Amino acid sequence: MKRRHFLPLTAAPALPAAAQSRKRIACLSSTYHVRSHSDNFITRFLEGYWIHEKYYAPPFEVASLWMDQIHPADIGNRLASAYNVRRAASIADALTLGTGKLAVDGVILVCEHGDYPHNEKQQQLYPRYEFFEQVVDVFRKSGKSCPVFVDKHLSYDWKKARQMYDWSHELKFPFMAGSSVPVTFRRPALDPPLGIAMESALSLGGGWVADGGIFHILETLQGFTERRKGGETGIKAVQMMTGDAVWKAQRAGLWKRELLDAVLKRGERVSNAKPEDGRAVLGLIEYNDGFRASLLALGHMTGEYLAAYQAAGRIESTLCYIPSENSNNFSMLVHGITQMIATGRPSHPVERTLLVTGALAALMDSRHNGEKRLETPHLNIRYQASKQSWFAPGIGS
Repeated sequence: MKRRHFLPLTAAPALPAAAQSRKRIACLSSTYHVRSHSDNFITRFLEGYWIHEKYYAPPFEVASLWMDQIHPADIGNRLASAYNVRRAASIADALTLGTGKLAVDGVILVCEHGDYPHNEKQQQLYPRYEFFEQVVDVFRKSGKSCPVFVDKHLSYDWKKARQMYDWSHELKFPFMAGSSVPVTFRRPALDPPLGIAMESALSLGGGWVADGGIFHILETLQGFTERRKGGETGIKAVQMMTGDAVWKAQRAGLWKRELLDAVLKRGERVSNAKPEDGRAVLGLIEYNDGFRASLLALGHMTGEYLAAYQAAGRIESTLCYIPSENSNNFSMLVHGITQMIATGRPSHPVERTLLVTGALAALMDSRHNGEKRLETPHLNIRYQASKQSWFAPGIGS
């Protein structure tokens, strides 16, 4: 059976029309303009979305929209008017619809883009935790909860991220987070079998080295390494390096040049420069089970996301393709969110995002503290990846 055929049946079961009409969602946005993450997520819930050759109609009613900041080129207010969506005065209002208690069946929290400061570690201080805390407050006061999705990593701060995860367990609501990159189109369609005897892995991205850019490269890596034999065991230590130290680490055997060569061959927009000719950023990841992996940012060569792993002496690699013309890399993630709201079962474990969030914060600390190796006993996070990776079928537009 081809992937495009089984996807609608197993990735996100279709609901009867009557059931769909009963589901209402609240959308929380930092700011909403064309090609913002709010546009990439919320507009798909308003207008529907395409995955490969199939169109999916809007699965639920967008009951409310709350925006923290109004962009000069705002489209949120116009779309809310066009689709008769309540423009909420607060997060609580978005979830209660003026009733004083929870009145929606799902929450989409997109806090990406907008005018928020950076700290000295190059972390942008998005208030995802603060928005999430207000959602949890409504759940507590209402005595009930509903599924929640949070775009990208949970927080720039590990303690805040862990608290968000703990709240979801305390109040027992389905929880998903993360970005589109692990579930976008793969060229080729590489899905390592669950339990593979993986020996090493590497992911490559561009030169956006603030925490947001490193997150994507790290999350791409984790989407592959979590499938190794024994399941995910958590991360023991991390280290970030830049400049000449990157290549010294390679010569010392801390990461494999063969994996870099393999992913560069998969890239479709790779310059003719040499990896050593420009700025390089390296992240070394040591897992609790002894497995080691690495991430590289080589902005002078490519802005694509690529991954490779070695198993049984053989290297496999792929491009996680981002269709820049239409942002359709977001459609498969929207599909997974739909599954969670419809069934209560997330398409991938939120523990992946929790672990990546913690590793990212530690990498930024490593860089800020002289690129030292940092032990991470707090990242003893164990989980089992889903049987299939659920990336989008086809090659993308």
